[in-house]
Amino acid sequence: MDGWVIRGLKTGIVTTKYPDETDTTPGISPGFPSETDCSKTNADKISERCPTGALKNSNEKMYVNHRRCIHCYRCLRNVQNPMDWKTDFEWATVRGELPNFPEKFKHSLHIRVVDSGDCGACLNEVKLLNNPFYNMHRLGFFITPTPRKADILLVVGPVTDHMKPALLKAYEAMPTPKRVMAVGTCALTGGIFENSFVTEQGVNDIIPVNIEIPGCPPPPLAILHGLLVLAGVKEQNIDNTLAEKTGGNNR
Repeated sequence: MDGWVIRGLKTGIVTTKYPDETDTTPGISPGFPSETDCSKTNADKISERCPTGALKNSNEKMYVNHRRCIHCYRCLRNVQNPMDWKTDFEWATVRGELPNFPEKFKHSLHIRVVDSGDCGACLNEVKLLNNPFYNMHRLGFFITPTPRKADILLVVGPVTDHMKPALLKAYEAMPTPKRVMAVGTCALTGGIFENSFVTEQGVNDIIPVNIEIPGCPPPPLAILHGLLVLAGVKEQNIDNTLAEKTGGNNR
């Protein structure tokens, strides 16, 4: 026991300093491809490599639908002119209007997590928020086992047919004001399971979503950024306007 105490004193505080400071720890984020200038021939080849249709070529420029990206790196690796790549992690976007929680709620927001058919990746990243490095408790976020005491419903997975009733019941049991946060590409668009005979095309097909966190899976700090946006502490940062730039469907 004494050895652990001494080791702890020598190590010091290891909790991330985010959001007060930008976290620059190596490997903290898988990053995203970003808007890139490239020749039409190369752009077509890159877009064909994308398994989820997240890339689109328009006017000699490649645009990225971050809601569909699964970090497969096919647009970055083994190509002659790869996509530009950003390694930030503040990816949360607001869907529609987002009224802030009353000030008295902001320092004690309780989260009910629902696994609606997740493969395990996104759920594992959510679990990491409780470890000493991320320590979301210091920012006033707590996991609750019951939706009746939840302010935020955090959903991972594309929503399978078997989980649809459970998701609806959890949402209906929450008191107001309540917010929904969809985490991961599957929760946003269905991901690689889109158009399956047993899943939906994301959480918003079932219940209204307030905050979206893209990624497959998104890193813990991206999820934490979404919670801070919900609490009115941070602003959304990611540019996800593929539909406006290309005239396509940004679903």
